[in-house]
Amino acid sequence: MTALHPTPTPTTAERATGLHAGDPLADAVVAELDLLGAPAQRALDVGLRGGLASLHEPAPEAVAALLRQLESTPPGVDPLMAHRGDVVSLSVPPLWFGLCSITGTLAHTYASPAVAGRLVRAGSPAVMAPRRLAGAGVWARQTMRPGGLLRGAPGYLGTVQLRLLHARIRLTAFEREGGAAEGGASAWNTFARRRPPTGQDDPARTWLGLTLVSFRALAAVGIEIDPDEEHSLYRYWSYVAHLLGLDETLYGNVLDHADAERLRALLDARTAAPDDNSRALTTAMVDAQARAMAGAPGAVLSEEHLRYLIHSVLRQSFGDETADLLGVPVPAATHLMPLIGKLNRQSRYWQTFSPASSGEARRRALDGPGPELIAAVLPVGTATGHRSREGERSGAPAA
Repeated sequence: MTALHPTPTPTTAERATGLHAGDPLADAVVAELDLLGAPAQRALDVGLRGGLASLHEPAPEAVAALLRQLESTPPGVDPLMAHRGDVVSLSVPPLWFGLCSITGTLAHTYASPAVAGRLVRAGSPAVMAPRRLAGAGVWARQTMRPGGLLRGAPGYLGTVQLRLLHARIRLTAFEREGGAAEGGASAWNTFARRRPPTGQDDPARTWLGLTLVSFRALAAVGIEIDPDEEHSLYRYWSYVAHLLGLDETLYGNVLDHADAERLRALLDARTAAPDDNSRALTTAMVDAQARAMAGAPGAVLSEEHLRYLIHSVLRQSFGDETADLLGVPVPAATHLMPLIGKLNRQSRYWQTFSPASSGEARRRALDGPGPELIAAVLPVGTATGHRSREGERSGAPAA
């Protein structure tokens, strides 16, 4: 395997600059969709599914530029990787992936008061929590599946949708500050010059959520990966970062958890402490996940026990200080977590003992999103591909 990026490791200052960079390609596409309407929308949809070469007429300038960037292959990426999928994440049993990875990722997102404030303004935390759990779980599974990141596949489309949603959020924040009062193309020119300070914080937080944060949470229940698996994980997610539009200085030399921790520290240094909105969203998310998993077919744990497990995982993976700020209570003293960790370590040993056992673990993960995600998806119809209001405005295809 070729090294991911044989380039010098970016300095902290270079990565800080990358966080400020924003995503000019996605910003320009959202501008073009607003200005040109249906023709640009059709060109984007067709191009994302069939590629730039599949368009019968020249695409609008910004749409064409985005498609060219998406269709380029970052240096060092194995062309067969997308066909195999994220073999490391797919080795995790679906129940633990939902309980640890998805809840940890969302809690990491909600820890940003800027993100939490936007989400609370969009709807009641208790009402929206199942929908957000379902959306995060479905996108993650689609992204990880073999072939999921191939052009036109659900993971590819969902990742670009998320990228354009972040661009729409940047514009909305700019408009809220009165920056687009003049309207039209002039407003977008002003936006390009005065890009909001959030830059790439939101997509970087999402990316870290399903890599570093996810596996820190899994480690809390005894599901750990070795150095080779870490490298494989970050090689795969470097391509996800490319599709998300992350600046290469942020992810290009992130090869393992230690590298990712440095990026996370830089991101956290730019982020205010969790606030009341963060706590409301985290509480609603934990309640929704425990309720969905307890009510899933074949569930063996009560909602109370599942809530305890999620609280324990969050406290161990985030640390007491951040967990306190997120409003995660201290579970009652028990020996349940050490026992779960021991059983999972034994189980993972046999799952990864041979290529055959590893393949069987991945096959089971691919059989479906897991009962806890199905239970979360069905009430809100996320699995049918309905777009959110912001997703519709972004012009991206439904995940």
